[in-house]
Amino acid sequence: MSDRATRREGASGRVRPAHANVASPASLRGPLVMEADGLFKDFRIGRGKDAVLSAVRDVSFNLYRKAVVALVGESGSGKSTIAKLLAGQEQLTSGEIRLGGSRVEVSGRHDFRAYKREVQMVFQDPFASLNPVHTVRYHIERPVRLHGIAKGRAEVERELVRLVEQVRLTPAQQFLAKYPHELSGGQRQRVAIARALAVQPSVLLADEPVSMLDVSIRLEVLSLLDDLRERFDLAVLYITHDIASARYFADEALVMYAGEIVERGPAEAVTQQPAHPYTQLLVSSAPDPDALGSVLRTGARGLGRQAGSALSTATGCRFSPRCPFADDRCRQEAPPLVRVSADRAAACWRLDVAAPSLVTTHGGGGVEDMAP
Repeated sequence: MSDRATRREGASGRVRPAHANVASPASLRGPLVMEADGLFKDFRIGRGKDAVLSAVRDVSFNLYRKAVVALVGESGSGKSTIAKLLAGQEQLTSGEIRLGGSRVEVSGRHDFRAYKREVQMVFQDPFASLNPVHTVRYHIERPVRLHGIAKGRAEVERELVRLVEQVRLTPAQQFLAKYPHELSGGQRQRVAIARALAVQPSVLLADEPVSMLDVSIRLEVLSLLDDLRERFDLAVLYITHDIASARYFADEALVMYAGEIVERGPAEAVTQQPAHPYTQLLVSSAPDPDALGSVLRTGARGLGRQAGSALSTATGCRFSPRCPFADDRCRQEAPPLVRVSADRAAACWRLDVAAPSLVTTHGGGGVEDMAP
């Protein structure tokens, strides 16, 4: 069996899959739209045999209709690389992406256009993602015509007005005539969202969609995305470094560190009672007026603050250099994702110390106990 498809053997001697057999949260158990199965992405960073950067390592998750999955982590953790893989902007090193149950194999311009009809992306910087020499009308009309959403001048005009109004920009005709530099950051991001929805996709990849916006309007844009998700049956992947917003916006949270998923589960549970030490670090750093993370152990406060990347230690747990709970096993063996409850999992050898209440409540913490 390939090393890429498996993790290190546990004490029981059986080879464990690299992602735990964890049930989706109840709020996600709707129609399955997209599946990411064992995604790997390596980048060559030199000429040597071993000059390879593993940006994404064995990442698996599902996207469901009318549901939001949040991918949370620091800069350099591999979140945006996953979005680019799903959007077809980067080629997989290995793994499989399925849309509507069928494997995605984009081999030419026609296939790529058909795929982009189903999967659209909203980028982090709305000013950089909009061409400054073209009006809002151009940005939204182009996908409408390119994908044949509307035909004829009158029908296209009605569709443009509808798209602009649905992202709460009114009067529509006034905004259609504007250039990107004439809009605020929040208005530009609404235009980018309207452009993404112009082709009526089934999957929306939102890569840090509010991080470049003023704090005062971030909640408005997230509320807009939430409304559009419900209204148009969208499956949403929400990428963010802000775990507090994931709690507000997402159904399921996947916490990513150095290219790997280290914890996953319902967003509310993950943010209120984090299991993995890295998740505890994110939660303890979140400025939340509801005292997010008040249940954290004091050990999490001593965690290192340097960013984690795919250049982290190649042996053992990648978080071990920053973890106050790490022991020799952590530094020598990479932990698999193991279940801590039916719909939660974490990759940590020291769950009995890092999250004793979870281990006690759910009877987990060891690879042998939580084998899929």
